[in-house]
Amino acid sequence: MTQLLPALATLGPREAELPWPRHRLDGRGWLGLLAMLAQEDWTLVALFADGTDIHLALRDESDGTQGLVRYAAPSRRFPSVGRVRPGAIRLERAIRDIHGIEAEEAPDLRPWLDHGGGAYTFLPVEGEGVHQIPVGPVHAGIIEPGHFRFHANGELIVRLEERLGYTHKGIEALTIGRTPIEAARLAARVSGDSTVAHSLAFARAVEQAVATPAPARAAWLRALMAELERIANHFGDFAAICNDASFALIHAHATTARERVLQACETSFAHRLMMDRVVPGGVSADLPPDAPARITRLIDDSERTLAYLYRIYESKPSLLDRTVSTGVTLSELVHRFGAGGFVGRAAGRAVDARKSPGYPPYDGLEFDVPLSLEADVHARLTIRIQEMRQSFRLIRQILERLPGGEVRVELPAGRGDGIAMVESFRGDVFAYVRLDDAGRVARYHPRDPSWFQWPLLEAAVEGNIVADFPLINKSFNASYAGHDL
Repeated sequence: MTQLLPALATLGPREAELPWPRHRLDGRGWLGLLAMLAQEDWTLVALFADGTDIHLALRDESDGTQGLVRYAAPSRRFPSVGRVRPGAIRLERAIRDIHGIEAEEAPDLRPWLDHGGGAYTFLPVEGEGVHQIPVGPVHAGIIEPGHFRFHANGELIVRLEERLGYTHKGIEALTIGRTPIEAARLAARVSGDSTVAHSLAFARAVEQAVATPAPARAAWLRALMAELERIANHFGDFAAICNDASFALIHAHATTARERVLQACETSFAHRLMMDRVVPGGVSADLPPDAPARITRLIDDSERTLAYLYRIYESKPSLLDRTVSTGVTLSELVHRFGAGGFVGRAAGRAVDARKSPGYPPYDGLEFDVPLSLEADVHARLTIRIQEMRQSFRLIRQILERLPGGEVRVELPAGRGDGIAMVESFRGDVFAYVRLDDAGRVARYHPRDPSWFQWPLLEAAVEGNIVADFPLINKSFNASYAGHDL
């Protein structure tokens, strides 16, 4: 396997260091990169446009290095990455809809975010007895909108195709010209259930752009918020998966446990979801004096509740019959799409941004990254359980070692580029920020982990019965809003 950074150096000159080295590629270099991507095992991290430039972020899992390439496309066309990396297909469709830049010879030329371009053509399926089941975009529950087109033979799913984009908010365009503090409020709303993670990625990217790190105490408080966010969401998913398997007892108790976490967040950070608490330069407020003791009690209670509920889960054959061997994701697809979080780790992909590339204070904390190989609904649920146990462990370390000092610094205004990767409860969040001479946002691109998880859901449901789709879907719990931007 060829190492990423030496390979990029052969394709074009390095034009910036950034947190990730950036190389400028001409047409020949870009085609050379595509040829390498067809052979090499590098992870596609992000693909986005900035003006008429195309940026491609890559990661080499073998040595933990990252690199960024820039390709100028003044003709508003570029050779498709999706031809060799399927994870890029939806990203290319979004680039065309938002920026009007088209990927040449792309596998899929249909619009993605633009729902006003006429009738949408779903992929065909042929065969005797095959019929279509349209679901959504409006659903029976209070959830985000998304359309699912099933092709089924009897109850067996032959193909699922998703049509999303209904929650497109134009966040990237809305941030342009705003100060980092103003833009941070938009970053916090990319996906509400991951508000801490997206806020942290944006803030770290801005801080790198101006070469000014947040104070140590702020970094530790950010990690505390991130782990509380992870626990709350995992409890909620545990509840919802069991509810879709018609086991209401765990649903009720796990939902209550999630509510206790949210209440503790409100009393400790003055907001249930901790929205707008992570800002460029640090955090917006310090912990109240009694918060550490309150959070410690919460963690103790949550740990006991989790152990009790998981014992019940493991003891119910009728429940395990619904989750074990249901909705299996092929490990080669998970690896090829670069899926992270519980979707990736349930299929043996040992990737966690807290470990690599790493960021404070996780580089000084002890925790494990749980793995499984079964890649089914049960494995994705079990990974969540194990991750919560690690979050309990992390929070205890944070509270025991929380440093003193200020929680926020003023950032200097000026031009710069920054990149950050942080670990949300779903997986790795990527953020790119470019500031202009006045220190205002000239470009912000967030990449939610859901971009690489939604396509895997389509593959995971094939061969399962239609009645198991809600269960499989909830075991992924990919974000609509984070995917649609």
